[in-house]
Amino acid sequence: MPVIIDRDLPAIEALKKENIAVLPPDDSKQGHDLRIGILNLMPLKEMTEIDLLRLISASPLRIAIDLIETSTYRGRNTPHEHLDRFYLPWDKVADRHYDGFIITGAPVEKKDFEEVFYWPELRQIMDWTRTHATSTLYICWAALAGLYHHYGIAKQMLPRKISGVYSHRIIEPANPLLRGFDDEFLVPHSRYSEPDRKAVDRHPQLKVVTDSHAAGTHIVMSGDRREIFVTGHSEYSPMTLDYEYRRDCSVGIHPEVPANYYRNDDPDTGEVVVRWRSHALLLFSNWINYFVSPDTPYKSSAQ
Repeated sequence: MPVIIDRDLPAIEALKKENIAVLPPDDSKQGHDLRIGILNLMPLKEMTEIDLLRLISASPLRIAIDLIETSTYRGRNTPHEHLDRFYLPWDKVADRHYDGFIITGAPVEKKDFEEVFYWPELRQIMDWTRTHATSTLYICWAALAGLYHHYGIAKQMLPRKISGVYSHRIIEPANPLLRGFDDEFLVPHSRYSEPDRKAVDRHPQLKVVTDSHAAGTHIVMSGDRREIFVTGHSEYSPMTLDYEYRRDCSVGIHPEVPANYYRNDDPDTGEVVVRWRSHALLLFSNWINYFVSPDTPYKSSAQ
């Protein structure tokens, strides 16, 4: 089914090429089934829009989308004209209620949370989701931020950046978020830090749902199942890790080649083997169907 969003959003053209249906709000005569807000903290917002809308559109429900930015900080890597046209500052939507809410990652994980300019506002937003969103999906840095803010779980810096596509295992197979998943599945990661796993395991209100021997903790869920913290990037398009790798090379960071990503682990060929797409679709469709949708049979057990 289509996602409902502004007809002039540049991401629409890319989605149409993939046969993904998109409707503008004024053409959605029968309204929408769900509304999802996306607080997009990524610097290249247009790339993230495509990645997330691609996966959200896999749901059989009609979903209206609000793209949201922080009110106190505006990124420099996306044209202000784009933000003015397609984004709503959070203070303009604070009175709305969402069926689902997504908070993306951000390239600030080498800083302490309190050093991030918009941290006070993000804390407000994370508290607000508990009363204004049925389910909230935290991705990558946002997952670390949410675990720290809500549950006091510290962020631990890694000796090297985790970058690549890694095998994961299921710890809670009966969890509806994982319906249809294989026993082992692949997920891209791109980060310098991870949550304190021992602290997560000790916390009575948190449950690790999936993890990876190489990439560590992957999905953590709150006891009421309304908060889902995902440290990986299932939403990444095929060439995103390639872009990040070549960007880091160009500024002299000398990154390691993303693991299990290029064919024969050779970045010179530029040939990427995509092996995470199907589970990415499952992750988002399960989240929408079983945690966001008001008709899910799991709602009573999740609240």
